Amino acid sequence: MRIGELSRRTGTPRRLLRYYEEQGLIAAQRCANGYRSYDERFVDRVLQIRGLLDAGLPTRIIKQILPCLDTPRSIYFPDATPEMLATLEGERDRMTERIRCLERNRDAITEYLGAVREYGGQGV
Repeated sequence: MRIGELSRRTGTPRRLLRYYEEQGLIAAQRCANGYRSYDERFVDRVLQIRGLLDAGLPTRIIKQILPCLDTPRSIYFPDATPEMLATLEGERDRMTERIRCLERNRDAITEYLGAVREYGGQGV
């Protein structure tokens, strides 16, 4: 698929897809006319990358953990440093706390909606 279709299917601007390619997060084949051509698997890959970026992981860390996303049962990190592991643990813990906060907010909104509906939408 061409870059425009990948952009449309993932909601990712073309400029950002080119940046991911520069960072080594995705790779395009080049057609005879010079256009980029992406494999179907990059739809999920781009969505994963965006989720990891939204969670606060830098692209250098994302690049290192991408093999785990493709084949999680064959994880092997010959270059995993204590710093990288500490960074990943910190990011994981930060994500866990963010999830807890989102769950609390979701539950509060659910309660509010229930109360509003119980009173016929007239307010609480």
